[in-house]
Amino acid sequence: MIVGSAGHIDHGKTALVRALTGIDADRLPEEKRRGITIELGYAWMPTESGRPIGFVDVPGHEKLVRTMIAGASGIDYALLLVAADDGIMPQTVEHLTILSLLGVRRGAAVITKIDRVDDALLRERQAQVQALLASVDLHDYPLLSVSALRGDGIDALRARLISEAQRPAPVSAAEAGFRMGLDRVFSLDGVGTVVAGSIAAGSVHIGDTLCLADAADKSYRVRSLHVHNQGVESAAAGQRCAIGLAGLERSAVSRGQMLCEAAIAQGTQRIDVWLQVAATEARPLRSGTLVHLHAATEECMATVAILGQPAIAPGEAGLAQLVVQQALHVWHGDRFIVRDASASRTMAGGAILETDAPARYRQTPQRLAYLQTQRAAEPAARLQGALAHAPFGIHGAIWLRSAGLRAWPFDPGALGDVVLSQSRQWLIARSWLDGNEQAVLQVLRDFHARFPEDIGPDVQRARRLAAPRMPDDLWEQLVARMAGSGRLAQRNGFLHLPEHGMALLAAEKAVAERALPLLLAGRFDPPWVRDIAGTAKLPESQVRQVLARMAKAADVFQIVKDLYYHPEVVQQLASIARGIERREGAIATGSFRDATGLGRKRAIQILEFFDRIGFLRRVGETRLLRTGTRLFPEPVK
Repeated sequence: MIVGSAGHIDHGKTALVRALTGIDADRLPEEKRRGITIELGYAWMPTESGRPIGFVDVPGHEKLVRTMIAGASGIDYALLLVAADDGIMPQTVEHLTILSLLGVRRGAAVITKIDRVDDALLRERQAQVQALLASVDLHDYPLLSVSALRGDGIDALRARLISEAQRPAPVSAAEAGFRMGLDRVFSLDGVGTVVAGSIAAGSVHIGDTLCLADAADKSYRVRSLHVHNQGVESAAAGQRCAIGLAGLERSAVSRGQMLCEAAIAQGTQRIDVWLQVAATEARPLRSGTLVHLHAATEECMATVAILGQPAIAPGEAGLAQLVVQQALHVWHGDRFIVRDASASRTMAGGAILETDAPARYRQTPQRLAYLQTQRAAEPAARLQGALAHAPFGIHGAIWLRSAGLRAWPFDPGALGDVVLSQSRQWLIARSWLDGNEQAVLQVLRDFHARFPEDIGPDVQRARRLAAPRMPDDLWEQLVARMAGSGRLAQRNGFLHLPEHGMALLAAEKAVAERALPLLLAGRFDPPWVRDIAGTAKLPESQVRQVLARMAKAADVFQIVKDLYYHPEVVQQLASIARGIERREGAIATGSFRDATGLGRKRAIQILEFFDRIGFLRRVGETRLLRTGTRLFPEPVK
């Protein structure tokens, strides 16, 4: 268990930690000289169970609230201190507000320095503190009174903490990836760079490989682990830990960064959240407000967008989106604090619901309903809620990473009416899948009705018509699924209903059987559409429509209007162009004309066709093969 102190400056936080543990948490010379806490301090108290209780001592000065938030973000149990002689002060209120907004439900209020007041004033302070706790719905915090100087109440407080530490702690899922916000960075001889913080989730062992979330491409081996100044083989969520990392330069890391497993590393600049506005605020929080965002040990500027309503009133909560100005490294369920733009007061706080929030459609009823489902504590419940409001499914890997999980803590296929892709990367409710398939089929029916002579829309046009917001990879899987079941057919990149394809195939066969031999026989100077129609004794419009469809399927190539070339002939012309470039370094119009025996006009038309399809590129008066082109490869000899 990690215990954090909170309270106004000079209300005895460090003295109380010292009385409980025997350790002076003020370690900086300036702290000792001035008698105030400036940086986070750390101590621990041994217990009979063998599991020490860790302490984080935070500064109480109003200018150091950001440091206090960094320390409070990783605690399990809070001690709110109020000096009996001073009573409730500004940072008492703000620190308690922060604890409430961070969701620290376990804690106690401690009235310190009772040796300085009489019983009447002590009773008055107790009543004031109880009223303050009730104002932020923390009235279940017990109230204790101590004197670190005389020792009054210290044993009782110590006994309470030991009792709290024996309570079963929430177990981090075995599939949870390790992550820890860094609040200390230093170097040790023989060890190298050491980072320290409170482990938020997962576990770590010596020999593991970790990364900084903002530089996930670089990994570092865990060389050593220390918990409460004792070397250990492993550490887990709920412990403070110092980690020695091999290969990490001291200059490459600082407080505020996030250490984690590469499998869950992520950064975002747009998060959807459940936002609780502090009751101490004077006015509602509205969209467009610029704020300081504190998450774990990170801090950045953000802009608020209220979702589903115009504003959130003081003491109320609601959905919001925070758009940050730099990459933020957070996961679902992480708590955060929002302070005003000048960093002078705490405005709000809450929990993260979505780490990859959209910029568009964020105010739709469907999106708001989806976010409400993400407030559930259990991953399985959240996934079911997400699938119920996700017409285009959920990408499994992205969902897991957003939740900070390296693997599924449950079988997603056992949730009920859920369809998994073969790779299990996409999950979608069957009702949504059926609706998407029907939308595709309806688009094809409408297209065939409007353009009966056309094979059908290409794959991407069909997507724009049927499901313009569907992710590309899910669309590809949907098309493959429907094609595999015979509900649609795919031909050279074009989609069509199977029965439509059969009707067109019969019409094309009649034209192709007569037109293709004529085109092949004509070689570099094939007949025009009207000549093919006359020779084959077919309607010119039918020949024109069929050849246009065949051109879409790359069964023929259209050079200019009503002039088509056989694929074998185009391959020969491409080989001629390739040979000219190989000999002369570039393809001049005259060289291509002479090599083909065509007139200059026809040679230019063919070269412009090659430009148009990306086989050649024009450079001044000559042409070159386009680098990396895969069109018309040379035959293997």
